Amino acid sequence: MPARPPATCYLVGAGPGDPGLVTLRAKACIGKADVILYDHLVNPAILGWAREGAEVRYVGKTAGYHTLPQAEIGRTIVEHARAGRTVVRLKGGDPFVFGRGGEEAQQLAAAGIPFEVVPGVSSAIAGPAYAGIPVTHRDCNTVLTIFTGHEDPTKETNVLDLAKIAGADGTKVMLMGVGRLREIADGLVAHGAAPSTPVALVRRATTPRQETLVGTLADIADKAGEAGFEPPAVCVIGEVVALRDSLAWFERRPLAGKRIAITRTRHQAGALGDALRALGADAFEMPVIRIEPPADLREFAELVKDAHTYQWILFTSPNGVDAFFGWFYKLYHDARSIGGARIAAIGPGTAQRVMDHHLAVDLVPQQHTSEGLVEAFRKQAESLENEMVLWVRADGARDVIARELDQMGAILDEAIAYRTVPETDDVCGGLQRFRDEGADVITFTSSSTVECFLALKLPLPDATPVASTGSARGTTAASCPPTVQRPPGRVRSASGRGPAAAQRRSSACQRPSC
Repeated sequence: MPARPPATCYLVGAGPGDPGLVTLRAKACIGKADVILYDHLVNPAILGWAREGAEVRYVGKTAGYHTLPQAEIGRTIVEHARAGRTVVRLKGGDPFVFGRGGEEAQQLAAAGIPFEVVPGVSSAIAGPAYAGIPVTHRDCNTVLTIFTGHEDPTKETNVLDLAKIAGADGTKVMLMGVGRLREIADGLVAHGAAPSTPVALVRRATTPRQETLVGTLADIADKAGEAGFEPPAVCVIGEVVALRDSLAWFERRPLAGKRIAITRTRHQAGALGDALRALGADAFEMPVIRIEPPADLREFAELVKDAHTYQWILFTSPNGVDAFFGWFYKLYHDARSIGGARIAAIGPGTAQRVMDHHLAVDLVPQQHTSEGLVEAFRKQAESLENEMVLWVRADGARDVIARELDQMGAILDEAIAYRTVPETDDVCGGLQRFRDEGADVITFTSSSTVECFLALKLPLPDATPVASTGSARGTTAASCPPTVQRPPGRVRSASGRGPAAAQRRSSACQRPSC
């Protein structure tokens, strides 16, 4: 049997920290990788793009501590690729800008492993930009020098030529040099640089925790020491630093520096996180729930198959929409096979998910809760007498809709589309970060996120503000899972056994062909 050819290794730049600065190519590579080996400066949020089952391993280095020696990292990449696994070597910034990506590429080439380099946005450019400092400006300079303050300690000679750097025109940007800041600043002055030359240090650049410290070559080391300004930081040296006074933008946004924990699933937290980060928040994903199939998948599929026999279909979450149409298009090949059923959605997010399938939504309540949906039905029709209604819901959903629609005369079947369980896989590091740092605000988007948060026994100090939407409000306020009780009467969830199912059997309506 011929040997399996080695898989491709992707040397991927993860950018400077803001997930929005990661390239589309990088995201695609992360999503298809079997193995991801990531560095210290990689934002853990982007690890959430990894597919289920991918091996995600930290191999980062900090001052004085290396998880793996560099040679061992290279060997690990080669071993995985030779075993046929697609490998992403994920590096902060750009892999070829002081990231040792060139060395790893050499190892891959020597081992005969196919590889691709995916450039990333370097903090040397992005850090100053997010601090309101253009590294070039026609009125100030036309030259940019980028150098590292951290040299290879195994080298016998010092390659960093401070005399040449001090004599160079334009802006200088130093990476990885905060630990030697005083030595380098004094050295530049000793070789002719003006002590009054403006300097800016940008720490945690492009992230919501970004901080900027401004001084001169003469005093920046003292200021950094007094402020406890520790790495990682980008150092910008030159007259362009003065432009920050009028051009600073990132640190002035309304939620700048606020830590907000998002408790949705890994694959749903992105939109809310992006919106909060756009306002300056340090929004981090802390998935506490995971979506799993219902206990009786066959029963759910049977109800989906008979969806065309209902007058109304109710969706109370985007997850329910996804589960429903996931089965619907296995059974039918035409959206018109859903028949003449009118569709109700609990809120705009759920409605949009339905409309993504090119179906109109007939009813969306102003208040995006179960109570709001019931009230919207009351306004539309005083009675639902003998109307056949299919409610696509989560296992353990509150009983408000079932109870109230029963009182309005509806014949209701409940299609249990999915169940939520506590998420214990902390790929993005959000759970551990919450344990270590807490949050200024924690968000809950459903009662299940509250229940699973409590099940994980995560700390929630009394002083922590809670932001909640929809049915999460009551559960959050009570700080305990809601009691779910099903009313008697017309309401059933078992396909083939409820009143709606019986009416379907006697109905003259014919199921449309697949």
